[in-house]
Amino acid sequence: QVQLEESGGGLVQAGGSLRLSCAASRRIFSVNAMGWYRQAPGKQREWVASITSSGTADYADFVKGRFTISRDNAKNTVYLQMNSLKPEDTAVYYCKLWGTGRNYWGQGTQVTVSS
Repeated sequence: QVQLEESGGGLVQAGGSLRLSCAASRRIFSVNAMGWYRQAPGKQREWVASITSSGTADYADFVKGRFTISRDNAKNTVYLQMNSLKPEDTAVYYCKLWGTGRNYWGQGTQVTVSS
C-alpha cells in the first residue's frame, strides 16, 4: 500500500512563506503528474498546482506568481513553495499523485495564515 506523506504546514503571518513537501512511502512507477489541492472550511476542494513528469507546471490563477511547484522524480516527491501568503490561503492542503490505473492522495496538512 502506497501512502503520500505530507509535511511543512503550519501557522504563518500574512506575507510570510511556507514550503510543503509530499513524498510517496515507496517508489511508484508510471507517475504521470503530481500536484496540490486545498480545501478551506465550508468550501469545496480546489486545485492549486500540478507538475507533469517532464516538469511542466501549471497553477490556479489565485496562486500564480506566489507559489512554485517542483518535484523530485527519483523520490516521487513534490514540493510547494508558498510565498506572499494571504489569509485566504488558509486551508488544508492535499497532495495528489496521478498514476497509471489509479491516483493517490495525501492525508492533508493544515496551513493557517494570520492577518
